[in-house]
Amino acid sequence: MKVQSRHQLHSNLAEINITPLVDVMLVLLIIFMVTAPMMQTGITVKLPSAETRTNPSSGGLVLTLTKDRYIYMNEQIVNLYFLESRLKSHFLNSDKKIVFLKADKSLSYGYVIEVMDIIKLAGVDTVGMIVEQKSRQ
Repeated sequence: MKVQSRHQLHSNLAEINITPLVDVMLVLLIIFMVTAPMMQTGITVKLPSAETRTNPSSGGLVLTLTKDRYIYMNEQIVNLYFLESRLKSHFLNSDKKIVFLKADKSLSYGYVIEVMDIIKLAGVDTVGMIVEQKSRQ
């Protein structure tokens, strides 16, 4: 019977099998790739379409109106009754007061005008509308 020396015993245990580690990492990578697009949350709005395209300028504030009549200002929900005060505080030290409305096309015209009226009461100089460009065929 052959007896192994201590040196040979330690060298055999020092080798690490990395195949299971690679398998686990690949599974985690696939899970991340599948779930990452689902984690991107945004405000879904179906914009009306027009022939011309509008791009909001860098200095303007974008207000989003959803079909459920929620108003978003910088990704935060704002109550309709507090919108005027929030806009006044946002534009407190600003010379250019520009707001772009991104309103869902299913909203009633009266509701959009009501929000625009509150924006004007807050002292905003310019109100623009963001629309999708119609596809030309």
